[in-house]
Amino acid sequence: MVRKYAKSIDELPSMDELLSVPGLEMMRSIVDGQRAGPPIGETLGFWPVEADEGHVVFEGTPELAVANPLRTVHGGWYGAILDSCMACAVHTTLPQGAGYTTLEYKVNIIRSIPLGVTVQAIGTAQHSGRSTGVANGELRGKDDGKLYATGSTTCMIMRG
Repeated sequence: MVRKYAKSIDELPSMDELLSVPGLEMMRSIVDGQRAGPPIGETLGFWPVEADEGHVVFEGTPELAVANPLRTVHGGWYGAILDSCMACAVHTTLPQGAGYTTLEYKVNIIRSIPLGVTVQAIGTAQHSGRSTGVANGELRGKDDGKLYATGSTTCMIMRG
């Protein structure tokens, strides 16, 4: 798998390009490396590895750059990867011409992720309606399946 991150604003898809294909097609093109992913993934060390309708999986390995003063993974990292997988799960349910944005999300941290441990953030869309989408997420150890955090989100759906 080729992980290609946008290095400039011009490498990100334009709004017209984003709206020209269904959300699932857009997400799969990032997973497959056909389109550049957003630079936040490179900055924070995570990437989408699976995309199906209503289901997206990101993998990430938190390193020293995301540690807090207590030498553990900062809560913002949990939030960023969970927001990404949950919102993208909603994105995969959208038809051509529709977009979305996160309205709110909640994260429940269950245990600390050790630095250097690879996790999977699994987002599942629960509802995708005319104006809102709802999804849940789990953050689990890739190798041992240990649950590190859960999340939920509500996204606003915008139709052209």
